[in-house]
Amino acid sequence: MRALIVDDDFYSRSFLEYILHPYAKCDAAVNGEDAIMVFKKALEAGEPYTLVFMDLLMPVIDGPRALKEIREIENDFGIADGDGCKIVITSVLEDGEDTHNAMYLGGATSFLQKPVDEKSILAELTRLGCLAPGREG
Repeated sequence: MRALIVDDDFYSRSFLEYILHPYAKCDAAVNGEDAIMVFKKALEAGEPYTLVFMDLLMPVIDGPRALKEIREIENDFGIADGDGCKIVITSVLEDGEDTHNAMYLGGATSFLQKPVDEKSILAELTRLGCLAPGREG
């Protein structure tokens, strides 16, 4: 499994990478613009991401816009809706327009509210089919 962690906060990126590294090859991006470039390069190289963890509130290009562009890139590469990578939004926002737009308009797969913990992340990966049941512990 290959994962892209997109967050402008160093601690959040490092924490997610620490949790995911036993299960996935992890790359990181500090904003949506970097995420879009890295995501497209991975598809061009034939090494697509299986999983993306994306913050909503970031500089340069925010999460909702990056999410929309990532889904457009998948479409450009002939990846049908629903067949692309799993995108998990991680945000401090509990509920609101940005969260709604990311989930229902942007094509996010799921949402975890920060602060996230290892148990909830691994449970979500199992629920999404990225980890076999029982493998998370």
